[in-house]
Amino acid sequence: MSIPAHSVCTAIRDDIVAGVHERGGRLTEEVLARRYGVSRVPVREALRTLEAEGFVVTRRHAGACVAEPTEQEGADLLEMRALLEPLGAARAAQRRTEAHLKVLRGLVRLGQERARRGNSEDLRALGGWFHETLAQASGSPSLASALTQLRHKITWMYAVAAPPSPVDSWAEHGAIVDAVARGDGERARALTALHTERATVAHRLRFPGGESRADRVRTSQHAVNMSGPRH
Repeated sequence: MSIPAHSVCTAIRDDIVAGVHERGGRLTEEVLARRYGVSRVPVREALRTLEAEGFVVTRRHAGACVAEPTEQEGADLLEMRALLEPLGAARAAQRRTEAHLKVLRGLVRLGQERARRGNSEDLRALGGWFHETLAQASGSPSLASALTQLRHKITWMYAVAAPPSPVDSWAEHGAIVDAVARGDGERARALTALHTERATVAHRLRFPGGESRADRVRTSQHAVNMSGPRH
């Protein structure tokens, strides 16, 4: 396998998230360079970046290794996402472009259609694209980048059960887009906070000893009226 040097970091991260490189396993520059078809220089740079992101640790006498985050670190990631995603939605209500709205509405239409058909694999991918686009619509590259890193880490640490009612879940997505389209930042924030809180309880830690239900992230919520037209 050969990839462009600038994509080495993404490739290694994706393989860590997918479990190709196991938790605690050594990451040898020479082996990685051979695997991805590049020199050791971009591999070394990628490992530095991944260490800063929390996917890699450097250990004495072992060198670079895949990190082994604890259950508490995982819970912290979920709590951080519960705080940042509503902030991103509130900002998107003020800063989104028509292009963002077009994509968000298209994703909601597809998601609602797939939900009615019961295609869970499509829904997982569409949900990821929806939240990625919503973060980009915030107009804050730093916030969008932070949310992307959180999603990568959460995907790595947790298996996520399908929502009990995918149709209702995508109705929530539609309500969020409605609020963003109207420029109603507070409603977009509240709807996204409620949506994120509901999704959190479906997360289960992947690593041994962490099979119990993830602690529910508790945030201050107000009752939100979900009625109204949805796209």
